Amino acid sequence: MSRVLKCTALLCAAVALAACGSSDEDELRQWMQEQRANARPRVIPIEEPKEFKPQDYIGSGDADPYSPQRLTQALRRDSNQTASNAALIAPELARRKEPLESFPTDAMTMVGYLVKADGPTALLKVDNLIYPVKRGNYLGLNYGKIVKISETAIELREIVQDSTGDWIERHTTLDLQEGKQEGKK
Repeated sequence: MSRVLKCTALLCAAVALAACGSSDEDELRQWMQEQRANARPRVIPIEEPKEFKPQDYIGSGDADPYSPQRLTQALRRDSNQTASNAALIAPELARRKEPLESFPTDAMTMVGYLVKADGPTALLKVDNLIYPVKRGNYLGLNYGKIVKISETAIELREIVQDSTGDWIERHTTLDLQEGKQEGKK
């Protein structure tokens, strides 16, 4: 019998708690309805837009910058220049590629400089191998040709395509990388 008594007491407690909870919820709902009824949106009026009055273009005797003739002349002049530049600047596609043309210049490091009988020679480190290069050698993925070697840098002339597809010349420098001393902090 004590078991039945415990279950009954537990059931009565649950009903009492449920009754208490709903009264708080009813009070909350009533308060929310009051707040909604009393709340008034406040709209700030905006100013009327100013009236736009267009003005006519009054030329001061100069040539019209938007005339079709001037635009056509400028386009012809530009196209003739790019056509002549494209004929002068183009990669040598018929020549045999050199070994260092299969690596990007970012992967190359100048680690040394030598003076030989046939001119200055730079030492490049690529994939933990040392390559000697001279003026006139090609390297990099952008048809780079060595134009100058100094004690501290290699200067390259690269030929790349711009956004319009025309070939343009770009100069790049590979600087000498000093040896890192390990063990010192």
